Amino acid sequence: MERCGWAGTDPENVRYHDEEWGRPVTDDNRLFEKLCLEGFQSGLSWLTILKKRPQFRKQFKNFDPVKVAKMTGADVERLLQDAGIIRHRGKIESTINNASRALALQKEFGSLAAYIWRFEPTPEPAPTIGGSLPAQTAASVALSKDLRKRGFSFVGPTTVYAFMQAMGLVNDHYAHCDCRKVCEAERKKLKRPSRTEATT
Repeated sequence: MERCGWAGTDPENVRYHDEEWGRPVTDDNRLFEKLCLEGFQSGLSWLTILKKRPQFRKQFKNFDPVKVAKMTGADVERLLQDAGIIRHRGKIESTINNASRALALQKEFGSLAAYIWRFEPTPEPAPTIGGSLPAQTAASVALSKDLRKRGFSFVGPTTVYAFMQAMGLVNDHYAHCDCRKVCEAERKKLKRPSRTEATT
């Protein structure tokens, strides 16, 4: 099987590349998880986050924004003692804050997915071997700016672009990679989530 070079040989990273990265996501909890974990990844390797993801899910209640938004300062102190996650106070507090911001987006747009998919850019040509992927794009800058305006934190344009790649808002598998066609087929079949009436 042909893969993107970054997939490497670690079985967990290979599985993530083959089964998750670039596949379009519309589930709000999964979107919130991906956005938060990309924030935690800043300055670290993604494999580090991937190996800690089960504990992240346990501690952040499967990234259900309703539940995470209710976490308190006592929870922050408890999480700072857990070596199974990244013990960074700012990022932990950011996750709790962003949960509340995500709930506001759900109320305004009907779902977090409906908000996120509004920023889907025009597809670019497939990257080729020898070429490099961008660290950020005009679309990630726009989404980052809007998220920060709405009170989100740890959502710079580079972090947001990594999120866009991970959740399939863009397909950045290399042209030679067998997963590119799979992701593209899923994207073609996907019914983009649309804005619905705000909940009351």
